[in-house]
Amino acid sequence: MRRLATENCEVITAGREVVDLKRQDQVQAWMAQERPDAVFVAAAKVGGILANHTYPVDFLYDNLMIEANIIDAAYRNGASKLMFLGSSCIYPKLAPQPIREDSLLTGPLEPTNEWYAIAKIAGIKLAQAYRKQYGADFISAMPTNLYGQGDNFDLNSSHVLPALMRKAHEAKLSGADSITIWGTGTPRREFLNADDCADACVHLMKTYSDFEHVNVGSGEDVTILELAQLVCEVVGFSGRICTDPSKPDGTPRKLMSADKLRGMGWSPRISLRQGVAETYDWFLRQTA
Repeated sequence: MRRLATENCEVITAGREVVDLKRQDQVQAWMAQERPDAVFVAAAKVGGILANHTYPVDFLYDNLMIEANIIDAAYRNGASKLMFLGSSCIYPKLAPQPIREDSLLTGPLEPTNEWYAIAKIAGIKLAQAYRKQYGADFISAMPTNLYGQGDNFDLNSSHVLPALMRKAHEAKLSGADSITIWGTGTPRREFLNADDCADACVHLMKTYSDFEHVNVGSGEDVTILELAQLVCEVVGFSGRICTDPSKPDGTPRKLMSADKLRGMGWSPRISLRQGVAETYDWFLRQTA
């Protein structure tokens, strides 16, 4: 929304109070009324390892319904372009690093988020199917782990970076001497600021029109322990960081190749430290 505000376009949204994206009739009616020229499919049921493990039905069924309804309705109501947003978890658990786009469907998925991954793979294939069968200009982009303003900071359903930020913030306020992070802290993850991701998506909508999906990432990764240390530095928590090896680590490493998108002339501008600091400033304003 922030990025599109700088473009010469009218931004149309479908809030939860207006349409239930899991309901085909509601999506078709909304799309027929609004008839958007370009569609970004960013809506999804999302969450971290705990949420994926606890609610497999929600992560598979809800996402299948959301993407199928929007993609079909967009085609039937004349959308000239559509972008489906997936996730880096679509790739095999042990894919060669950094992960290229052609690694899709070359090996088993990470069990802790396979429900979400299968739904997202189906969305990619559905967009490709409309391109193949009907010639629709539908494309897909695969963002890496995103964070930034407007993130979800709920400890039971959030992703790792906002969860760490809230843990460190609350530990600082309470005067705790330590925080505990899930797993061993050794898995490596890639992070991209949501504003950078939005800019990449607009760039792709303007310049890309092809069958294969495109990775959208920073091209750099850090260990979860290194991330926790950075977050604690930004938040101002100086206590110990303890690991909990009894909790799952997830995929050992997940760094996506950035070569394809860089070859199209786009690269991120927000460093991880800058992005974490800006996100914490936003979090403080909300809690205030």
